[in-house]
Amino acid sequence: MKENQTNERITAVLNDRPSVSLAEIQSRIFTIRGVQVMLDRDLAEFYKVETGQLNRQVKRNSGRFPEDFMFQLTKEEWVSLKSQFGISNVRGGDRRALPYVFTEQGVSQLSGVLHNDLAEEISVNIMRAFVAMRRFLTGNAGLFQRVDVLEQKQIETDKKLDVVLDKIEELSPVVTTEELFGTGCVWDAYSFLSSLVRRARHRITLIDNFVDESTLLLLDKRAAGVECTVHTRFSRQTELDFEKHNEQNAEIRKIQLPLHIHDRYLIVDDEVWLLGASAKDMGHGLCTVIKVDFTPEMVLSLLK
Repeated sequence: MKENQTNERITAVLNDRPSVSLAEIQSRIFTIRGVQVMLDRDLAEFYKVETGQLNRQVKRNSGRFPEDFMFQLTKEEWVSLKSQFGISNVRGGDRRALPYVFTEQGVSQLSGVLHNDLAEEISVNIMRAFVAMRRFLTGNAGLFQRVDVLEQKQIETDKKLDVVLDKIEELSPVVTTEELFGTGCVWDAYSFLSSLVRRARHRITLIDNFVDESTLLLLDKRAAGVECTVHTRFSRQTELDFEKHNEQNAEIRKIQLPLHIHDRYLIVDDEVWLLGASAKDMGHGLCTVIKVDFTPEMVLSLLK
C-alpha cells in the first residue's frame, strides 16, 4: 500500500516533466580536483527547484556541507569546464556568480534539506549514477593508465622526431639558385631536379617539349597534395603514357603546347627555374639550371 502511494506521488510530480535517466545524470557528472561532482544548477534542474533556492537551503544548513561535500569553483575551473564540455549559456554557462559543485556525499545530504516530494527519489537515482561512474572508472583504471602511458610515449617520440627532423634540415645542403652540369653528370642533374620537386608545397608546372616515362616518375617525387601540370607536345603514345600513369598514381595533368618552345621551365610554387635541357635528358650533355626572376604567371601567359 505504501509503495503504491509513493509510486502515485512520483507519477503525479513527473507528469509535467520528462523522467531523468541514469545516462542523463551521468552526463552531468564531472571530475574536478580529482573528485566526481555535479553542478548546483544541474542538481536544481533534477530536483525541480531554482538554483538560488537550492543554494539558500544549503547555506541555511552549512554545517551539513563541509568543503569535501561541496565547494565553489574558481574562475579558471569554470572557464575550463565550459570549454571542455561545451556548457552553453542556456544551461547556465554565462552565469555571473561562480557555481557550486557537490560531491557524492554532498548530494546525499540534499534530500534532507530540500522540501521537495522528489528529493529522496532523485537523490537515490543520482547516488546510483555516482556509483556506476565510480565502478566504470575503477574497472577500467588499467586501460586508462595504459592510454596515459601511450600518450606520454607518443609525446616523447614526437619530441625526438622533431629533433631528428631539425637536424636533417640543418645538415641538408641548401638548394642553390644555379647549377652547371657537365656531360655525363646524369645522377647529379637528376638529384638536383628531384630536390626541386620535393620542395613544392602547392604546385609544380613543367614546360617541356619532350616528356617520357622518366619525367613522370621524377614528378611523382612531389609531396602528397601538390598539384602537377605538364605543358608539352604529345603524340598518341605520350597520351597513353599519361593515362596509364594516372590510373595508379596521383594525377599529372597534361596540356598541349600551342607552339614550339625553345626553353624549358620548371615552376615550383612561386619560383621559376630555367632548364638548359629537357628533364629527361638532363646531364647527358653540358647544361645549366638557373632560377630566374620571372613570375609563373608571366611565363604561363606567354604560352597562350
